[in-house]
Amino acid sequence: METGALTKITARQADEVLQLARAADRVLPAIPGATPAVYLQQLMAKSAFNDAVHFLAFGLPKREAVWWACVSARADLRESAPPPVAAALAAAEAWVYRPTEELRYAAWERAKEAKFETPSAWAAVAAFWSGPSLAPPDLPAVPPSPHLTGVAVSGAVTLAAVQTEAALADQKRQRYIKTAIDIANGGSGRNEAKGS
Repeated sequence: METGALTKITARQADEVLQLARAADRVLPAIPGATPAVYLQQLMAKSAFNDAVHFLAFGLPKREAVWWACVSARADLRESAPPPVAAALAAAEAWVYRPTEELRYAAWERAKEAKFETPSAWAAVAAFWSGPSLAPPDLPAVPPSPHLTGVAVSGAVTLAAVQTEAALADQKRQRYIKTAIDIANGGSGRNEAKGS
């Protein structure tokens, strides 16, 4: 799978991304001196799709990572999804389009209403964890750990791959990785997630 330059990933070395992953107890294989693009190509060559999902979740900038979670969740969203699930995804998408504090806190509320059980809910959590504070807006700021967005994004993408048709999880992961690669190279990722 061709990765391109992954221009949105600002880390010069893959190890910078691996440090964030390690902070979240995600141990990914080390490839000393590899750029993010080379690192991802090597993971894909080994069919290490789960590792690739984690690497991209921690490597993408927060807003792009949340967008990837949204696109992946939307690709697996059923028309029969309960209203709180659809609302959580809509709230996460709204934050990506306009990353205000009001929309970030709204995403958190929708994630709670969706009971943190779906890709949509975890996309909304990722939006909330991307912000400057985890505390209520009227209290002193409590900055989130830098790795939390990646945790929520990898959770959303992984759930999207396995929640329905689990036998197709690796195929879905590959599609979602293509989505992330497109996003990392400045695209919208929408066509790749649907498999077109």
